[in-house]
Amino acid sequence: MATTIVLIQLAIVLALIFIGARVGGIGLGIYGMVGVFILVFLFGMHPGKIPVDVMLIIVSVITATAALQAAGGLDYLVGLAAKFLRKHPDRITYYGPLTTWLFCLVAGTAHTSYSLLPIISEIAKNSKIRPERPMTVATIAASLGITGSPMSAATAAVISTDLLGGKGIELKDILLVCIPASLIAILVSSFVQNFVGKELEDDPEYQRRVKAGIINPEADAKAMEQMESNPNKYAKYSVFAFLLGVVMVVVFGSVPSLRPSFEVNGVREQLSMPETIEIIMMSIAALILIIGRADVKKAVSGSIFGAGMNAMVSIFGIAWMGDTFFNGNIDFFKEHIADVVTQYPFLFSVALFIMSIMLFSQAATVRTLYPLGIGLGISPLALVAMFPAVNGYFFIPNYPTEVAAINFDRTGTTRIGKYVLNHSFQLSGFITTFVSIGVGYLIITFLY
Repeated sequence: MATTIVLIQLAIVLALIFIGARVGGIGLGIYGMVGVFILVFLFGMHPGKIPVDVMLIIVSVITATAALQAAGGLDYLVGLAAKFLRKHPDRITYYGPLTTWLFCLVAGTAHTSYSLLPIISEIAKNSKIRPERPMTVATIAASLGITGSPMSAATAAVISTDLLGGKGIELKDILLVCIPASLIAILVSSFVQNFVGKELEDDPEYQRRVKAGIINPEADAKAMEQMESNPNKYAKYSVFAFLLGVVMVVVFGSVPSLRPSFEVNGVREQLSMPETIEIIMMSIAALILIIGRADVKKAVSGSIFGAGMNAMVSIFGIAWMGDTFFNGNIDFFKEHIADVVTQYPFLFSVALFIMSIMLFSQAATVRTLYPLGIGLGISPLALVAMFPAVNGYFFIPNYPTEVAAINFDRTGTTRIGKYVLNHSFQLSGFITTFVSIGVGYLIITFLY
């Protein structure tokens, strides 16, 4: 009887995740909250933990990033990246993905890749390189940058005090494991992509578009020049301010003893990492607005702020539902699958991968399944190595960055296949996932 109830609850949770994902935007959070309502009011389960730390970190980081966008800082960075990439067009398959990865690593959001993808596509096309090759890796690399970024909501979720932060895992552990693992995975995937597909001039779809006059090299060159121009002279200062915030977060996260401590009821308590990130990034947002002379209204109306608030609402509902369900049935899972998962931890990474396909969010996947992994006794370091598995949403080609990449590649080489799932991103997605997790395990084996 107990098994039947758990399976019914699981079916409800998965159904609401599916509905929320189909609705999109804040729908994931709204339908996640419907799940909380059903589990609490109909099944009498105790509500799980609200991911307050993660939500507040998202608010603070997104506020700083939105201020950077309003000050023209993102455009300034894109201009620098464009100039660099144009100097090395023959290596665009390597440098393009590394650029999107670095941008997302610093900013903590894959949405920064939207500005870079058209540049990568045009440079590849003008160099007679099949754009599919750098575009697919660059799109996946943007997501991979999130799992290792000190600014991302996903990393904030992992190091929150009620998850791995309470198990002795600090920000420096995430950075030491995930950054090298991601870098190697991107390089491997870029190498493989160099041999994928026909050469651009031999591609039938590209030939068709050239004959139809869809592709105009002269107009494209002018567009590239406009992308590299930056009329806002204060944008550079806003970038320096934002990078200062990133450096401070990394330093305080890597050296906890530098964070202030306080006497609370006779006990010495140190400022937590979530609180540190929140204080620093909100302060940096103010600094950016001042020295970048940015309009605060423009920051709120920008694409970065909207995407960040969508993420916060989604995590609020979906993570609370997941925590309520898994912690409410933790004894059931320990009894039935604990031995298998602890013996074969890679099975949990498969669960993370599948859940991320449904949730379309790394942070929401972490908040939903990591409590279960902790409850099942999986090593915290193993969970760090599995972190890249939450990037599985490339599997179905309807995530915004994938859709954008397909549209930006005007040669038509980056595409969705006849059977939908046989799309351009699958190979790079699976290579980066397998390699990054494998390298992550090697790192924790030899360094810890």
